[in-house]
Amino acid sequence: MSGSSPGPLLLRGGRVVDPSQGFDGVSDVLLLEGRVEARGKGLPTPDGARVVECGGLVVTPGLVDVHVHLREPGGEHKETIESGARAAAAGGFTAVCAMPNTDPPIDDPATVGFVLSEGQRAGGARVYPLGCISVGQKGERLAEVGEMVAAGAVGITDDGYPVMDSGLMRLALEYSLIFGVPVADHPEDLGLSRAGVMNEGLTATRLGLHGKPNASEDVHILRDLMVAELTGGHIHLQHVSTRLGIDAIRQAKARGVRVTAEATPHHMLLTEEAVEGYRTEAKMNPPLRSRADTEAVIAGFCDGTLDVLATDHAPHHYDEKEQAFDDAPNGIVGLETALGLVHTHLVGKGLLDLPTLVDRMSVAPARAFGLAGGTLCEGAPGDVTLINPAARWTVAASRFLSKSRNTPFEGWELVGRAVMTVVGGQVVWELEDERS
Repeated sequence: MSGSSPGPLLLRGGRVVDPSQGFDGVSDVLLLEGRVEARGKGLPTPDGARVVECGGLVVTPGLVDVHVHLREPGGEHKETIESGARAAAAGGFTAVCAMPNTDPPIDDPATVGFVLSEGQRAGGARVYPLGCISVGQKGERLAEVGEMVAAGAVGITDDGYPVMDSGLMRLALEYSLIFGVPVADHPEDLGLSRAGVMNEGLTATRLGLHGKPNASEDVHILRDLMVAELTGGHIHLQHVSTRLGIDAIRQAKARGVRVTAEATPHHMLLTEEAVEGYRTEAKMNPPLRSRADTEAVIAGFCDGTLDVLATDHAPHHYDEKEQAFDDAPNGIVGLETALGLVHTHLVGKGLLDLPTLVDRMSVAPARAFGLAGGTLCEGAPGDVTLINPAARWTVAASRFLSKSRNTPFEGWELVGRAVMTVVGGQVVWELEDERS
């Protein structure tokens, strides 16, 4: 974060959940000069410190989202780096990875530097740029990976443009070994899915919409895993949504393949039936799948096969979503609802304990992309999320800090939300009483 060093901040008497250290208990956390100074009971209060009484709250390492669309440059009517960074902070995220499908794409060091500098100015969550795998996201020629990493990119991806050329994917994974970054891929075989706008199945048939079969994702996941095994590179599979794909990842991990993978809240909590009525709020890629697939995503997330929770935050202007279903863009906003959704429907229903959720939302994503954070150990960045696990609230898109409102979760009653977000020892967002 830019600016002068923040004053001391003492978080006193909360339930500190830090899976990176195997710690879960009542404790204080002291932040000093932007870093974690100490954790323990009865810590003394430094002169001039702000003291936050955390009784009844959960104190965690800052949440990290490695799959976020901030739309800048080129799509500022949907989102800006500043509005996205502030929306992230409102959702409890202290860091996000910005996707490179902007206009122009983030495929050179200058654009990487622009996103990095604008993120530092934004004053919300930290913003880490991801560079393109291929020049212009065209899937033809490898981008200047080394130069982008040197400029601050923490990984490479063509985002929603799957890398169809297996030779190019091999080259990208080999370069990733040199520069120590993951290669993130959107698993989709376009030859199998090109005309589809939702999941292939009875619902699509009844609505008269072209479907995308599970096989379009499964084939691509298997290809990526095989190339990662061949090269030894780190493949990161985005928003996995199919049963067979999850089984393939589970088996690859058992063989020692370097793979991390994402689960999204919407692929755990919504099925293809959410599209009924041609609801474009439920149009996304990969599409919402069957109930059996959502159950597989939940199981994979709970057992660690899908080791990272990501939102795939994809803001769109109202007019863009108010088109015929075939013409409307894919995606939903997710930064401000993710924590509440998974806390309510996984932790609240006994499917997952809170420390494991914190691991999936903080420790694992930071580790997967080599980011500072994901821990409250002494000397770590002072990135902290305070959660009220008992807070009851209703999703209302009109209150979002994001510039866009495209959510299928409008009106959902949730339990648990972030109440304070601290980045580099600085409080960047705090829940106001009227929003609780």
